[in-house]
Amino acid sequence: MIIVNTDFVSGHRIVESLGLVRGSTIRAKHIGKDIMAGLRTLVGGEIKEYTEMIMESRNESVNRMQAQAEKLGANAVINVRFVTSQVMTGAAELLAYGTAVKLAPEG
Repeated sequence: MIIVNTDFVSGHRIVESLGLVRGSTIRAKHIGKDIMAGLRTLVGGEIKEYTEMIMESRNESVNRMQAQAEKLGANAVINVRFVTSQVMTGAAELLAYGTAVKLAPEG
């Protein structure tokens, strides 16, 4: 499966557009990680607990989007975008979305 954030894939042409596909997850860290993150804001630097959470969320969202595209018979997802939003204190949704397409090699 080819997944890109552009509206084309070099060396390929779009044979069929299958529509919007998306995947999302809502994640929250447990209280211990929140306390550690809060303490880290006092001294500065990367908040690794949240970096890890966002990376896990991004991967899960892309996997779910890809599964939806595969069900449609796609071999690529183009124009992939990410959106995040807070759904409650300490919990955030990460949404990945794009257009499922069937590609064929040019020529």
